[in-house]
Amino acid sequence: MENDQGILVDLYVPRKCAATNRLITSKDHASVQISVADVDADGRALSTSTTFALSGQVRAMGESDDSLNRLATKAGLLRNVWSYQK
Repeated sequence: MENDQGILVDLYVPRKCAATNRLITSKDHASVQISVADVDADGRALSTSTTFALSGQVRAMGESDDSLNRLATKAGLLRNVWSYQK
């Protein structure tokens, strides 16, 4: 919720899992949020980053590494790492 000045005043803002689009509840203590720093051509970290939130359910199934590879490939951070197999 925002106040009259447009400032966010909620105490808790829920996140969504990047892999499953499910809501990450406040009681999901196994969830993680991973920020991958953007780099320039010389390999130096920039001030911007790309953030991925993964729920505890994805981590418990052992799918977090594959999901992170898929999301990073879709975001353009990786090439030729994740490929869909029928």
